Amino acid sequence: MKAIDPIVFLELGSIQKIIDDETWLEGERRGHAVDPLDPVVVASVCAIVLRIGAELRASFLSARKTRASSQNEDNAMAA
Repeated sequence: MKAIDPIVFLELGSIQKIIDDETWLEGERRGHAVDPLDPVVVASVCAIVLRIGAELRASFLSARKTRASSQNEDNAMAA
């Protein structure tokens, strides 16, 4: 079985926020609550993730590298 990319786990919170926002927005458009699995919501979420996915991934990779560098510096100073 393939290992899951750890960046995907970091992205899940942001993607859930997009789902929540698009679900709320579609509910506002229709005047009643909609399911997050509604086809219009799913299409909107997919379009957004495809549009910003590369930027989202790059930001999480950058943050992860920054944290790793900071930890390495801290470990070097402690030694």
